[in-house]
Amino acid sequence: MEATAKLKFVRGSARKARLVLDTIRNKSVPEAQRLLKFSRRRSAAIINKLLDSAIANAQQKEPRLDLETMYVSHATADEGPQMKRYMPRAQGRAFMIRKPTCHIALKIASQEEEE
Repeated sequence: MEATAKLKFVRGSARKARLVLDTIRNKSVPEAQRLLKFSRRRSAAIINKLLDSAIANAQQKEPRLDLETMYVSHATADEGPQMKRYMPRAQGRAFMIRKPTCHIALKIASQEEEE
């Protein structure tokens, strides 16, 4: 059994989100929750909420689900559109500031399905 959760247009770069996703990929769900809870990165809180959403989606499919047998099978962060903002600079110039966004996808699966 597997369940997915996706989050789009997250403020923050995909590169920084991938650093967090690399730590939880192929880990069990309880261990991934522990790692995300104590991570100091800003995107860890967002990814923790996304993991909770994937767990809720899995429990909606199968109410008697054992989280100990579930693991994070797929975790990606792709770049989204950049928000463009302008800041005034010297001599009447405008300086463009790019604020990145990303799309995060998370998939959890049971280990019995893998074997």
